[in-house]
Amino acid sequence: MKIRVGMGYDVHQLVEGRDLWMGGIKIEHSKGLLGHSDADVLLHAVCDALLGAANMRDIGYHFPDTAAETDGMDSKVILKKTIDLIATKGYRLGNIDATICAERPKMNPYIPQMKACMAQICGCDEDDISIKATTTEKLGFTGREEGISAYAVVLIERT
Repeated sequence: MKIRVGMGYDVHQLVEGRDLWMGGIKIEHSKGLLGHSDADVLLHAVCDALLGAANMRDIGYHFPDTAAETDGMDSKVILKKTIDLIATKGYRLGNIDATICAERPKMNPYIPQMKACMAQICGCDEDDISIKATTTEKLGFTGREEGISAYAVVLIERT
């Protein structure tokens, strides 16, 4: 069995007038993330990790922020298309380990819903998805609540 590992990172600015999407679910908050798509940093980091593990470039290559068809795109669609892309090279998801960096809102209450949503999209068990949340102790852009970032590491395996 051949396995490969990939790492992904994403960050988006918090702004008023946008919905906050994280891990494929809508979270109630006074601000949302600014981006060409719905700006779900967790799903974007996971997609970059998957694409990197399969040596298929990055999310911006496949889903450019200059394309009309990706304007306002639901990141759940991007994740599903990414799973399908790695399958064209004979890979499937092994597991995901991800971390969300946000001062507010607190993400921990939403993690079970995020895991369920992502597992359904990826066609895997919820146990194959680990999501953690942390703050930056009020340091940097995250601490000032100017944005949210996410990191992801994935393992993929040859089918």
